[in-house]
Amino acid sequence: MKKILAMILASAMVLALAGCGNGSDAKSEGVMTYAEYKAAALETKVTVETYVQAKQGWWEKDGQGLATIYTQDHDGAYFIYEMPCTKDEYDKLTPGTKIKVVGYKAEWSGEVEIADVESFEIEKGSYVAKAVDLSDKLASADLVDYQNQYFSVTGLTVEKANDDGAAFLYNWDGSGSKGNDLYFNVSKDGKTYTFTVESYLCGQDTDVYKAVEGLKVGSTIDVTGYLYWYNGANPHITSVKVK
Repeated sequence: MKKILAMILASAMVLALAGCGNGSDAKSEGVMTYAEYKAAALETKVTVETYVQAKQGWWEKDGQGLATIYTQDHDGAYFIYEMPCTKDEYDKLTPGTKIKVVGYKAEWSGEVEIADVESFEIEKGSYVAKAVDLSDKLASADLVDYQNQYFSVTGLTVEKANDDGAAFLYNWDGSGSKGNDLYFNVSKDGKTYTFTVESYLCGQDTDVYKAVEGLKVGSTIDVTGYLYWYNGANPHITSVKVK
């Protein structure tokens, strides 16, 4: 009898572990799966449950606190733009925090996001995404399927950011100064890409900002970041490792 009971308990544990590792989220009633969100038409109302991965910033506009955050579940990513919240609420949105968001699916220069947020609430649960390796997908047509996800790319070569041979620029055209966004070019497999350190996400005192300021043309680097989109892939880089 004890042996049979032990076998039953062992089987139950295997099934439980299999359920935990199935790579998908159980959604509450009325909440979209990522597939449903992706298929939804622009300008339609959407309700999602997702997990905070990084915060781009908080500010006040006409007396209302607003937050822009990178979020993700097991199946995809959701960029939440100008979500109304207080500073106290914003401070609680640490990496992994589960939130339910009601807003409208929108697009700006190719970047698909949730805007005009009507409400959000913090829920029980936690999930921090691992970086998906896109080293072999940078030039592929399906790169957009990973939009806003946390990603990594290895073996990039730093290229000139302008005709003067600079390794990076403050602002896209070099018109800025320390504290502004950083832009730098990298190449892989014969193609060149422009990456960004978004100053609201990673300011001038962060390791990644300092690392990009120290880049040299010709160096080989590995990066991680979020696959933001602006008229094509415009990755927001959060770490740089010089090899």
